[in-house]
Amino acid sequence: MFGRLLLLFIFVPIIELYLLGLLIGRINLMPTIGLIVLTGFFGAALARWQGLSTMRKIREEMRQGRAPAQELVEGVMILIGGIALMTPGILTDLFGFAMLLPGIRTSIARKLKGSLVQSVTAGTSDRSKGSGNQDDDVIDI
Repeated sequence: MFGRLLLLFIFVPIIELYLLGLLIGRINLMPTIGLIVLTGFFGAALARWQGLSTMRKIREEMRQGRAPAQELVEGVMILIGGIALMTPGILTDLFGFAMLLPGIRTSIARKLKGSLVQSVTAGTSDRSKGSGNQDDDVIDI
């Protein structure tokens, strides 16, 4: 976990600064700043639109009596994508747009949901095996 956080908070900004420096060298400073501001506004609008769409899907699933697991995972991904788009940088923009594009997001959300289900079921089956010591004083009603 520490290694991932190190990668996220140290190496990603270094790469972002390098890429922004390359972009400034290609198209100059003001167009680069304009591009950063434009992706921020466009990203916020796209995140809002996708978020509202996902909220409608969540309400519909709940109205039909189904758990909106897929939609909730996608909602979190939209939130993360929106935050990434508000952060200046090229990599974060690419990541943010990927999280906001429905086809990519749905595919990743299905894989995440599957791995979450596996980890939860593996965790509950591991706990049910236990160490053989059961508390006989507890009576479930």
